[in-house]
Amino acid sequence: MSKPIYESSTQFKHWRFSKEALHATRTSMTAAAVQSIRTSLDAEKSQVEFITAEEELLLVKLYLDKIKTICVMFRFATEDVEATAVSYVKRFYIRNTVMDWHPKNVMLTALFLAAKVTNNPIPIEAYATRIPNTKPSDVLDLEFLVAQSISFDFALHHVHRALYGLWLDLQTLPDTPPVSPQVYQDALKYVRRSRLTDAEFIYTPSQIALASLSLVDSNLASMWIASKLSGDSLDNILGVVSEIALMITTDGQPPDTEVVRLIDRKVRICTNPARIPGTKAYIARQEEEEQKEQEKRERKAQEIKQVMQNNDPFEDDSVDPPRTMMLDDDD
Repeated sequence: MSKPIYESSTQFKHWRFSKEALHATRTSMTAAAVQSIRTSLDAEKSQVEFITAEEELLLVKLYLDKIKTICVMFRFATEDVEATAVSYVKRFYIRNTVMDWHPKNVMLTALFLAAKVTNNPIPIEAYATRIPNTKPSDVLDLEFLVAQSISFDFALHHVHRALYGLWLDLQTLPDTPPVSPQVYQDALKYVRRSRLTDAEFIYTPSQIALASLSLVDSNLASMWIASKLSGDSLDNILGVVSEIALMITTDGQPPDTEVVRLIDRKVRICTNPARIPGTKAYIARQEEEEQKEQEKRERKAQEIKQVMQNNDPFEDDSVDPPRTMMLDDDD
């Protein structure tokens, strides 16, 4: 029996975690960043208060919530743009810290990239002009970094699409009264709230969609589950749906703005100096990168020179040397 399409995706293979693994990944990444930055800071800043992994999450969540506002401003024709951008930002901060890369420009870059990936491209000049205090370079300078950080895994299986499929399937269930379109619209609101949680890293899109439906009409969700499963499988999925529903209602709202403002102030104090133009650490990093690039160029030049020498057409041993012409006796 073939595997479901989702289980063959990079989303399933590369971006699924247990709750414990996700927490451990973030905690260890933040700790490593703090240790690295602490050694780079000037002596007078040695007592800087660093942020925690939990505070990083709150700051990122604030900017995740801003994505929908920008999508409305640009009037993107599909829900895919917002959902894709949110996933890209969340993935980015599983492998990076806000102390290296502030969420504002990362969010703007992820959204610009998501618009292209979902076939809703917008010229960079038009994009940057509409967003206050933003230059095209603020976005373009980070585009490759964002793509690299998500391992170039651009394709996504979205929860809102799973919800739509679920709603269509409900229309076909026997002995089921007509399902109001309002049920779908209300469930979609919970799907959007789920984007502010870790649900997509832990559960499948169909499970999250089912949990969103259950928050609107638990009887309808139970009816659909019962039509597909029975026994232990039924009990297991009911337990998973309850877990997701709790996560959505508990974590699926924007953080308190005042709390995040204080976190943001801390971030600006403990930002990695190697990312701040003009600092000694930044200059040292630039020099180190330039040195690496120079060494790379020299190696490449040497390789090309070697290839040219080895393939010199005027020194090709495969060509037979001219043979002495034999003359007839008559000559």
